[in-house]
Amino acid sequence: MSKSKEPLSELFQLWLSTTRPKTLFAALTPVLMAGSMAFVHGDLHLGVWFATLLIAVFVQIGTNFTNDVFDQRQGADTEIRQGPRRGLHSGRITLRAMIIASFFCFAVVAVLSGILVMRGGWPIVFLALASIFCGVFYTAGRYSLAYTGLADLFVVAFFGPIAMCGTFYLQFPQEGWPPLEVWIAGLGPGLIATGLLAVNNLRDVDEDRQSRKMTLTVRFGRTFSRVEYMCCILVALLVPVFVAWIAERGWWSLFTLGLVALALPAMKRVRSGTTGAELNPALGMTGKLLFFYGILFAVTWPIGA
Repeated sequence: MSKSKEPLSELFQLWLSTTRPKTLFAALTPVLMAGSMAFVHGDLHLGVWFATLLIAVFVQIGTNFTNDVFDQRQGADTEIRQGPRRGLHSGRITLRAMIIASFFCFAVVAVLSGILVMRGGWPIVFLALASIFCGVFYTAGRYSLAYTGLADLFVVAFFGPIAMCGTFYLQFPQEGWPPLEVWIAGLGPGLIATGLLAVNNLRDVDEDRQSRKMTLTVRFGRTFSRVEYMCCILVALLVPVFVAWIAERGWWSLFTLGLVALALPAMKRVRSGTTGAELNPALGMTGKLLFFYGILFAVTWPIGA
């Protein structure tokens, strides 16, 4: 599936890096947190939860693949790119191969969602179609989410409350809408994932402006994105306080506040005025923050239940 006949191990590593593994934390975290809250609420159906996890992962990978396809076609991936060099842009993966891989990922999502429809009904059809549509049109065309600056709202919603509530709903479809604390808890991972996007856009602002990719950083400037990042991270760290207060339990989840020690170096780097590739460490630190946030919340929420 690549232009050159590379050893299988190198080909595997190439495709693995093209999935952008660090971004998968954004897909995994809300499903992990919702599973913990569902476990406390009642019985956790592991098969359904695992299928939900796979759907989240394949939506994210499919979105990453289509992102590569449309960014290249629209001139957003250039030689001045500050982030890691992507497989398609490097020429080691063909456009045809990337399109086929994208279709495969979304086909897996469709099949698994079709199975879960038997449990969750028509709301799952809507969620599956919305996820695939937004995954494809995240970068497809000049009026896509990423090219109009709407991506930030999409990330907050789909990597936050929608993912959390969709996962929880599938565990207890007979109960209807999930409790308020599940919706609020979803803001945590959604906001940190949006912080990741803000740093990414801050790093790539010159390249995005050149290719007319109108991210919020391009529209409103670097200072806006720095403030956006700070607000996303600080509010996300406070979310468990509101969740525990609303649920009147789960106070052990406030240990997530200790992650401020991990957040501060990232915020300092973003606030410092650093630009370009020098922001890559902030991306790495924010990715770790999202990972540990999800793990810590998932582990501590059931304590005392």
